Amino acid sequence: MSRPRIIQPGQSYTFSKYFELPFSPEDILAELGCSYKRERLQLPKTEFLPEIIAELHRVIERNLRRVKLLSEDARKQAIIAPILLEVCEIAQTQLNIEYPISVSDQLKGSLDYYIDKGKGLLVIEAKQADISRGFTQLAVELITLDQWINSELPVLYGAVSTGEDWRFAIYNRQEKQITEDLKLYRVPEELTELTHILVGILSN
Repeated sequence: MSRPRIIQPGQSYTFSKYFELPFSPEDILAELGCSYKRERLQLPKTEFLPEIIAELHRVIERNLRRVKLLSEDARKQAIIAPILLEVCEIAQTQLNIEYPISVSDQLKGSLDYYIDKGKGLLVIEAKQADISRGFTQLAVELITLDQWINSELPVLYGAVSTGEDWRFAIYNRQEKQITEDLKLYRVPEELTELTHILVGILSN
């Protein structure tokens, strides 16, 4: 006897609807034909000029002092966007904000931040500062991005962030497997390492 489906045929699902589903990421992703595991990821890193990092630290710490992070927009504008804009400046590429994609009624919506540069890096802001449920939404967006882009990349990278906390994921496109990183990166304490990783993904 098969169990009832989580994702109902004929119903429309945007990315944010997956955030609201109370089920485990394993169960949701299984219905989308994808497996899930958690382990410590070995992410690419790129070193660059220390004065660039020093200036980014100054900007982020100023923003944290001056902005109360009480809303999603505040977290995006005060922390996430400044970090990603600096990463794009270093990597010499464009930042796509609220990037719309759609491959089916179950896989559609807008990506908070998407950096292409032939690598595929997706960053989403965790609603209600909930990293765990935000991760499920990130995983679904990576599955959708896999079907949307026309490239031979073996893996896609993603991160879910509250602004102050960041967690990475990779999607192995051939194996259809999402891997969630065990490590959580803290801002501003681990901003240097975080930025080196973000630039490393785009430069790898």
